[in-house]
Order: sequence, then structure tokens, then C-alpha cells
Amino acid sequence: MKLKQLLLCLLIFYVSISKAQTKLQTEFNAFFIKQDSLLSVALKKNDAATYTKLLDEVFTKYEKLPNNYKNAFSSYKSYKYNYLYNLSRIYSLKNINKKAFSYLEKSIKAGYFDYEHIKNDTDLDNIRNKRKFKALVEPLKKYHLTILKKAEKYNFEDNRELPKFTYQSKENKNLASLRKEYNLDSIAGNGTETSKILNLMHWVHNIVRHDGASENPKLQNATNIISICKIEDRGVNCRMMSTVLNECYLAIGIKSRHITCMPGEENFDDCHVINMVYSRDLKKWLWIDPTFNAYVMNENGEMLSIQEVRESLVLNKPLVLNPDANWNNKIKQTKENYLETYMAKNLYRMQCPISSEFNSETTETGKSVTYIELLPLHYFKQKPDKTETTNSQKEILSIHYVTNNSNLFWAKPTE
Repeated sequence: MKLKQLLLCLLIFYVSISKAQTKLQTEFNAFFIKQDSLLSVALKKNDAATYTKLLDEVFTKYEKLPNNYKNAFSSYKSYKYNYLYNLSRIYSLKNINKKAFSYLEKSIKAGYFDYEHIKNDTDLDNIRNKRKFKALVEPLKKYHLTILKKAEKYNFEDNRELPKFTYQSKENKNLASLRKEYNLDSIAGNGTETSKILNLMHWVHNIVRHDGASENPKLQNATNIISICKIEDRGVNCRMMSTVLNECYLAIGIKSRHITCMPGEENFDDCHVINMVYSRDLKKWLWIDPTFNAYVMNENGEMLSIQEVRESLVLNKPLVLNPDANWNNKIKQTKENYLETYMAKNLYRMQCPISSEFNSETTETGKSVTYIELLPLHYFKQKPDKTETTNSQKEILSIHYVTNNSNLFWAKPTE
């Protein structure tokens, strides 16, 4: 057979395989969506028999998929352990403890590790005080800290070219209007810059309540977010709270960025957004979290940056959480839960926009937003130096850079 004919045959062969795999993928996705809907109904009814039957059908069909498609369906692992966890909840509510423990153990073995959720899930109250519950769940408390410690190292020789971080001037008309409308100078007070930073954090924490399940307003800026929360008597997620505080700092001339703190998984159910704020008094960045009214200190009472907190967790150095850290002025936060469990999960990798400015993430046609993501050397996935994506409506372009050099990511602002 001539080379040209051979290449043509191979092309036809691979096109046929591709079409078959696309068909298989479409069929499985349709099946999965249908099953997921039925599983949700069964869960609401606490119908363990139907839920188990539907789940077995999903597992069986998945196992019959070719390995290359299994790998492509990257969310399957999280779906699996969440489904198994739901079965544990159903059986706990029915007070069938043996099966509740069986499925809780299966979910943990499959990768379920949300210690905070398990600890507060009232559906598990019937098994919570059993000895086996503690044996299964307590190891999860340090799970994320163990993962974080493996991701200690960065590459300070990584000199891939990155855009510079910029901070909008307080003279910007939108920031000046925000400053005047909410009397931010009065709220910040006449003390040191560090005291002003804390006063503004407390203020945002108190006027905007946190609601992680809320929809983001269309206009994502401090003026609109505060107004929407007041008019609709509702809260916003941590990203919006951090956006409000970030713009308040910029409005009074304090350099700040909002930082998305993420776990190692590409597909995750939860992350957290806080602020890094530069104190000229202390000549350093500070960890500031409006959602939990939180900042972090060392054993000498010195306030720490996000970078320093991460290093301290990795190296088992003492950390002190401010005593008035709380959620919505209702639930007090502790160092163990907030730092060693929740934030240990979310300090694996970090991302922020290069331009810290008013209205930075509001979607507008023709707009672009550039981000830099800090990855540890331990990160499992190779990412391109630069990627560009648009949202589903093609309204906004997101440009993403990555670096392994923490010094570049935490660069101090030029005065």
C-alpha cells in the first residue's frame, strides 16, 4: 500500500474512533444528567433503596467506559464520594447505623475529606457520638494540612515574564465617590495605617453578611454590592465581600488585592477569597479576611501575611487568630478550624487579578481581565504559561498566567 493511501486509511480510522468516542461521551453525559436528577429526588425522599439502585447503575456504566474517557470525566471522583456520603446521611437519618458507617467509610476511602461539613452535618447526629465515627472522621482534620506540607516548595528561579501588579489611585472618580458616600475616612479613623486597615475590615464584616450560596450581582463593585445587600436584605459570597473591602482600601489610598485561595484539585466544591493589604507602618502585606473578620499573628502578636501564614502552617510554627474572628457575628472561629482545617485546604494555590481597581470583575462586552496564579512545585498538572478564555456569552476575556515563583506573586507595591 502506498504511503498516501496508508495515511488516508489511518485518518479514516481515527476519525471513526473519534466519532464513536464522541457518541459514547454524549450518551454517558445524557445518562449521567438523568441519573443525577433522579438521585436528587431520591435523596429528598430519603429513599435509600432507590438511591442505591440508581447509584449502582451509574457506577456500573462508568466502569464499562474506555479508560481514556474515564480520565476525561475528571469530576467523577468527587461525584462518587459525594453520592456515597449522601447514602451515609440517609441511613443515619433512618437510624440504620451499620449502613450509615459503611457508606461514610466508603465515601472517605473514595476521597471525601470535608471535615468541617461532616462535623456540622446534623443528618449524621445519630452516629456522631459513636466511637467508630471519631475513628473515621478525626484523621480528616489534618488531611489538608498534610497535603499542604507536601506543597511547601516554590521555584525562586522561575523568571517567566509576568505583567506587573497595579493599584488604582484613590483619585479615580468611582473610588472618590465610594470614599465620600460611606465616609470611609471617618470609619478608618485617625490612628495608624494598620488600625485603619482593621477598622475597615470590621466595618465591611458588619454591614455585609456572608452567604456562600448567593448569586453575584451584575455590577461587582463595592457601591453596588453594599446597596444590593441593603435593598434585598441579603448576603453575598466571600469573593464579593473581599471585592467590597478591596475597593474601600483603594479608596483611602491603601494598596490591596483580593486573593482567591484554592485547594490543589482542579475541580473543587469550595475555595475562599480574602485580601492581602499592604501596611506601610509594618512594611509588609497583611492577611485580612472580611468574611470571618479575621487576621493572623505569630506568638509575639505580630500580624502576618498570607505567605507567612502558609509557611507557618507548613513548618508547624505557632499561629494566633484574633479573638473576635467570627462568621456573621454568630459563630466564633478557632485557629484549629479556620487555619489548620479550612484554610489549610485553600492555601495550596493562589490567584489574583493583576489590576486592583474599582469594578474589576464586572462582565462587560469587550473587557479583559488578567490573572496570575501561584503554583507550588508539587502541583500535579502542567499548566501553560499563558491561557486565554472567554465566558459563554463571549463578553469578557480572561487571561491567565502561572508562576512557581512566590517572590514575584507577593511582590511589594512600589511606593
